[in-house]
Amino acid sequence: MRKEVGGLRVRRIREFNSALLGKWCWQLLTEKESLWYRVLVAKYGEKGGRLVDGGRLDSAWWRAIDALRREEWFNSHVGRSVGNGKQRYFWWDVWVRGVSFREKFSKLFELAMDKWVSVFDMCHLGWGENGVAWKWRRRLFVWEEEKVRELCYYFKM
Repeated sequence: MRKEVGGLRVRRIREFNSALLGKWCWQLLTEKESLWYRVLVAKYGEKGGRLVDGGRLDSAWWRAIDALRREEWFNSHVGRSVGNGKQRYFWWDVWVRGVSFREKFSKLFELAMDKWVSVFDMCHLGWGENGVAWKWRRRLFVWEEEKVRELCYYFKM
């Protein structure tokens, strides 16, 4: 509605809301020492340097932010640098087309001994097909070894 009749003159309220939620997502990614981040950690918890979503018990605000940070457009427009790799998690961070390796290679993730291994550790241990970084709960089947080769392809790109 127009301002003269008590409106806010916001024509696209959904886009405006998404922009505000996107700002919150950005702040939660970049300002981990902020009061809001610490409040959310106290309320919902943190795992591997990421805030945990609690599902239906979350507040509507937190569910909206969590839904937005999982959306394709947010992930495709927000860039992160690996840096030294100590704060980036091999299985959990989004690497390819908005999908984490945990999702893309779910069977390998289930078999992985260290589900919270950092990119730094993977790189230094060696993440080639026969690298020391690969630690599995059991010996891999042939088709699972093929998945490891497929996964290793992403490092050669």
